Amino acid sequence: MSGPELITLGCRLNIAESEAIRLALAGETELVIVNSCAVTNEAVAETRKAIRRAARRRPDARIVVTGCASEIDRAAFEGMAEVSHVVANATKADASLYVPSFAAPQAVPAATTESAHARAFIPVQNGCDHSCTFCIIPQGRGPSRSLPAGAVVEGVRAAVAAGHREVVLTGVDVTAYGADLPGQPTLGLLVERILRLVPDLARLRLSSLDPHEMDERLIALFESEPRLMPHLHLSLQAGSDLILKRMKRRHARGQAIALVERLKAARPELAIGADIIAGFPTESEDMFADSLALIAECDIVHPHIFPFSPRTGTPAARMPQLPHDVIRTRAARLRAAAARQRNAWLETLVGSSQHVLIERDGRTGHAANFAKVRIADGATPGAIHMVRIAAQKDDHLVGSVA
Repeated sequence: MSGPELITLGCRLNIAESEAIRLALAGETELVIVNSCAVTNEAVAETRKAIRRAARRRPDARIVVTGCASEIDRAAFEGMAEVSHVVANATKADASLYVPSFAAPQAVPAATTESAHARAFIPVQNGCDHSCTFCIIPQGRGPSRSLPAGAVVEGVRAAVAAGHREVVLTGVDVTAYGADLPGQPTLGLLVERILRLVPDLARLRLSSLDPHEMDERLIALFESEPRLMPHLHLSLQAGSDLILKRMKRRHARGQAIALVERLKAARPELAIGADIIAGFPTESEDMFADSLALIAECDIVHPHIFPFSPRTGTPAARMPQLPHDVIRTRAARLRAAAARQRNAWLETLVGSSQHVLIERDGRTGHAANFAKVRIADGATPGAIHMVRIAAQKDDHLVGSVA
């Protein structure tokens, strides 16, 4: 399908929104849309670089910018010579704001077989009501807003009809789902409804979850529902209770550990991912040791380790900062510990058979537990194959279709 060139930076929600924009603007080939990210100063800088690269590569195309970076500092992006105009985050699904001749499309979750991913990303929520001291995203996305369950279910049905075997529910603060809707339905209730009303959906996966907000119905589904993938990514950020308080996180170290222990006791194959920040302001060596120990205590095998970077406009940027070399060293130590944990876990999967969703290249895929798998002899893109795992190599597994 011909359409605008989409340059997407940042989160899975941006990926989902970019696919919706691409669908709405099918046929507009002389347009480049940059869907920006503002999570760090580096992400903003990368957005500017992407705009300049696109202008050099396609000098005759119109460049339109949307996303969090342009929302937070609209004037700066409107002032770039390469940029035609900026579209606000809240209205980024309105096709008429990119191409005036287009009528505004209905803002519904998008599903498309034109995606670069075998999985379909379905947005269920946007914005955030919290104020973590390191995070600028609420300024870019606004308060938490949930899509009605009926619209989400229709989005999932559309994804399945388009041939997707796996759907990922995504948002800024996914576990806040429903608090703003009539009756305040929870994320667990939404997941339950999707699985009941879309029986042909083979696999459902969730993006990053807040351990403080996980409701009992959702926990029970992780423990018992085979179509809800055994892969849980938690927004942990730190292992020290004092640092968590200074971050204004709402969970404690013990709560996160207890949650993982409960889930893995009920579903041992569950693989845990987590976001952890290294070198947050005021972090002592003992506080850092708590984060380091958390990798083993929560059996984190899908780590996202971030060296702390002060984001202009956040409270954490005004706190006493650690030296850059300390931050880099701590991030490296966390990554090394996480790599050991992941490699030991991957080794236990050698000799097993895994259901693998094959990516568009036909050579790689992800098991239900989100382990990366390289297919030695290739397989059908978008299909789920039983793969016999023969070896571990670096951060992935190698196998052949059984």
